[in-house]
Amino acid sequence: MNAMAKWIGGATLAVALALVLLFRSGSAGTEAANAASGPAAAPFGVEGAIGARFASLATRPDPDFTINSILPIEGPMKYGEWHWDASRAPADGTLVITVDLDARVISAFRGGHEIGAAVAMLGTDEHPTPLGSFPILTKERHNVSEKYGNAPMPWTLRLTWDGIAIHGGSEVENGYASHGCIAVPDDFADRLFDVAHKGDVVIITDGKRLDIGDAIAR
Repeated sequence: MNAMAKWIGGATLAVALALVLLFRSGSAGTEAANAASGPAAAPFGVEGAIGARFASLATRPDPDFTINSILPIEGPMKYGEWHWDASRAPADGTLVITVDLDARVISAFRGGHEIGAAVAMLGTDEHPTPLGSFPILTKERHNVSEKYGNAPMPWTLRLTWDGIAIHGGSEVENGYASHGCIAVPDDFADRLFDVAHKGDVVIITDGKRLDIGDAIAR
């Protein structure tokens, strides 16, 4: 029995017990009701209880998509720079990767805690890095690009079937660009590849700044 079935069953039992107690109260309960002033409250009912439960769940923040901590990085990051520290993140937390095109920074969050950040090499106006949310489609440790002359793209996390991916194998330096991919330093790519899974979400924005307590828009 799943958790929802358990909850609905508990709500039904509670209503049944309340009806039994009301029935047993007999005429005393009826006289007390007649003596009370003002209109009687409408019964809440099982449907109302379920609706209230879902409303509560809908407004509750998802800890995996809420910034709980960020890495203590001093000053603006430079090309080739990367950081990694997963000590504060739960091992079983959901991985979410964000890419800010304006800041040219990629961050990895697990259970809402930032575990990695790096400066990324991105696309150009002619070959832009797309905005949006992308699930990781495949993981390819020793990928090469058939589209660009068998260029090595190790630690590939594929985001689209037309060639957009996060990968290593490139020098992340000022003045260089990709054909739309998110190229990161090899050491960072290696660590990210190790913790990422097929289906994990990559969210690409342009100038979206996040701070502790902020929700990561999906």
